[in-house]
Amino acid sequence: MKEIALHLLDIVQNSVKAGASHVDIGFSLDGNGALTMTVQDDGCGMSPEFVERVRSPFVTTRTTRKVGLGIPLLMQNAMQSGGRVDIESQEGVGTTITAVFQTGSIDCLPLGDLASTMATIIMGSPDKPEFSLRCASPSGEMDFSTEQIRAVMDGVSLAEPAVVQWIQESLQEEIEPILGGIMS
Repeated sequence: MKEIALHLLDIVQNSVKAGASHVDIGFSLDGNGALTMTVQDDGCGMSPEFVERVRSPFVTTRTTRKVGLGIPLLMQNAMQSGGRVDIESQEGVGTTITAVFQTGSIDCLPLGDLASTMATIIMGSPDKPEFSLRCASPSGEMDFSTEQIRAVMDGVSLAEPAVVQWIQESLQEEIEPILGGIMS
């Protein structure tokens, strides 16, 4: 994967597949250049044994192929930058994946187009789950929630092209001043 945002897309797809009703996404950039991406869901969760095995590319829950590269690639990219990946999960409760990237490293992937990635995630699952995004850095912070948008949309689908475009443009406007220096 060439961007951190693409890792986000992969992890969130796993949350949706796990039956999550809420997926909370966070990006936090500290003053030392450590970018922390957190994806927390309330899906079906994983057993402790599966959490250990999921780090291997030869483990997947998919039936269409025998390899699962999402988490191993995320781990490789985080570690190449001097970061790490932590996975916490409990069956019946949910999963939290935290990846730390050292943005000062030449090996750190760019964040990528987080606003477009979020719009794609929402468009792909417009009814369920609910998504939230929180971004923070020394430059400021922002919060976004599909629950808040849904409350004012009066039944209009979040997959409507005009809504998706509005979401993407609004997120871009809010994210740029906070994480703009690491986006590309």
